[in-house]
Amino acid sequence: MPATKPKSAPRRTTIRSAVEDCMADGVCAEAVVARLALHLQTGIRAADLAKIVLDIVPSNARDAERLQEVAGLLRRKPDIFATLRATGAAVRHTRDDGETGAAVVTRLASSFDAAAAISETASVQLASLGDEERLSATTDEVVAWLKQQDFSGTRRDILDIGCGIGRFEHALSNSFNRMIGIDISSRMISIASERCAALGNVELRQTSGLDLSEFDDGSFDCVLAVDSFPYLVLAGMAEGHFDEIARVLKRPGWLALLNYSYRGSLSWDRADVGRLAEAHQMRVVINGEKPFRSWDGEAFLLARGGGTLLRAASSDVEPEAPKIGTDPKEEIMAPGAKKHRPREAARR
Repeated sequence: MPATKPKSAPRRTTIRSAVEDCMADGVCAEAVVARLALHLQTGIRAADLAKIVLDIVPSNARDAERLQEVAGLLRRKPDIFATLRATGAAVRHTRDDGETGAAVVTRLASSFDAAAAISETASVQLASLGDEERLSATTDEVVAWLKQQDFSGTRRDILDIGCGIGRFEHALSNSFNRMIGIDISSRMISIASERCAALGNVELRQTSGLDLSEFDDGSFDCVLAVDSFPYLVLAGMAEGHFDEIARVLKRPGWLALLNYSYRGSLSWDRADVGRLAEAHQMRVVINGEKPFRSWDGEAFLLARGGGTLLRAASSDVEPEAPKIGTDPKEEIMAPGAKKHRPREAARR
């Protein structure tokens, strides 16, 4: 009688493929754990997942090291893995048939409230693993990158779209004249207000998320959008917000856009950002680079008007992409989708 595989074998194979796919672009172990928490649809325990991770045969020494790191994190922090899964599950990254953009924004506001109630730190970055020190390290890395691009300045007024719990307001507080952080989540604004209570040059507002109508033309030197545009893309409001950003920016003015979407295709994002920049008389200075070690975010930097920045425009040539908004139900790609790698979806 021929031998048969145990019933658990197909499940283990599927999970193994998910692990390999989450590791494919070389991200750090924390980001791999975050991706697994977000994308695995099974109720596997952290300890069992660690065993499957260690069964994978690495293709090189670096992968072997990362597999050990991933397994170690899962074993040392089994409760955190469950928290990450709950935090990620609080926010649905798909759009229903017939769901309006305004309805998506309303739903997301409640979802972000729920995620922040589970874990303040994980709600803005799953790869922090709910750890304040890890979140601060990533925040500092992003801040260093912004300063390297000459984005901040003590005379500059900055608008932060999707400020979350106010981590960039706090970290950049000595590097701008005034910073206004806006968010659709009342709970996140409340947390941000507590964190930034002692900062006289920071203002935090809960807004509708539909536009920037409460701000005058030419109000800001810089606009920062970290992990907020993916939700505008989901709601079909990315183009409208580019209109608004171009309106509220001074000349010269700068837009730092970190993650345009969660579609999993950098070429599509580059094409969309390029078209939007051209339509709004902006110049793409940094075109979807991955400059961060502790986070898998993709960085775009755009200039408007006669400003000069430290970097020359990227000359990357990308393949043709579909027009903006061709798929109103964009969602994060699941592991196993070989064309696009899964990404950590996060808030700020």
